Amino acid sequence: MLKTIFLLLFAVIVIPIVAFKFDDPLEPAQKEMLMNMTYLMIGVASTCFVLSLITDNCSQVDKLWSVIPMVYVWYFAYKGDFDPRMTLMAVLVTIWAVRLTYNFGRRGGYSWKFWTGEEDYRWEVLKKNPALSGKIRWTLFNLFFISFYQLTLIFLFTLPAVVAWQGKDKPLGIWDLIVGLVMIGLIVIETIGDQQQYNYQTEKYRRKNAGEALGDQYAKGFIDTGLWGKVRHPNYASEQSIWIAFYLFSVIATGSWINWSLAGAVLLVILFQGSADFSENISLEKYPLYKDYIKRVPRFIPKFW
Repeated sequence: MLKTIFLLLFAVIVIPIVAFKFDDPLEPAQKEMLMNMTYLMIGVASTCFVLSLITDNCSQVDKLWSVIPMVYVWYFAYKGDFDPRMTLMAVLVTIWAVRLTYNFGRRGGYSWKFWTGEEDYRWEVLKKNPALSGKIRWTLFNLFFISFYQLTLIFLFTLPAVVAWQGKDKPLGIWDLIVGLVMIGLIVIETIGDQQQYNYQTEKYRRKNAGEALGDQYAKGFIDTGLWGKVRHPNYASEQSIWIAFYLFSVIATGSWINWSLAGAVLLVILFQGSADFSENISLEKYPLYKDYIKRVPRFIPKFW
């Protein structure tokens, strides 16, 4: 996980710079969009960092992961005079955001004291890593990765909406409809996967708290049925695919398969690879049968043979 984190910190600087260097120059309107939202991102990241220090809760960014992309894309749509393609992109991100916010909230992620709420268990595990142990090292990690890197990444994967502005004179077409439907389908798959996980964990802990027998299905500790029987991380797979599909709107708008806004989707894929590695290592330590599950079920892409 640490190797992935250092790779991400390096890539978040290098990839955008290289992409900007070899792509077409930005229009003044695009530069204005980027600069205004960059200032917002820096302010939000700084606030999350300060709150995490005050509350000793490093999940401040988690509370905004599903909310802040909506702010970015609607701002871009507004600055683009609500261009139909940019507006469609904003609506799709809003649907994604509402679903993810609901799922995060029902798991205890939010509180009326917005700076409190449940902290992601993985941060506590990482604190025990020798490379990050100690107040100074953890504070630096919190500043550069948890607060600034994650919020920079969120900003980056919304930027295809800025590139889509270049196609403002190109009307919506069949490919926009297809990509939009693909995003909706992926959101539905992600919803089903999260609901199956929620149902499993709720019933597992209900039985534990009631002193009831767990049975084979719940005694193993992890879900391996439904979508989770097809891939080990259906929610991660869908999340990556959603933002890759989002990038495709910029391809439709410009007619070019590669543009500078691809950086966000690429970095998100790298992040989820490391996050899956880290989560699975924890599961291997907790659940003896998880090793067999890894052998039987692919990580992100289901087998069709």
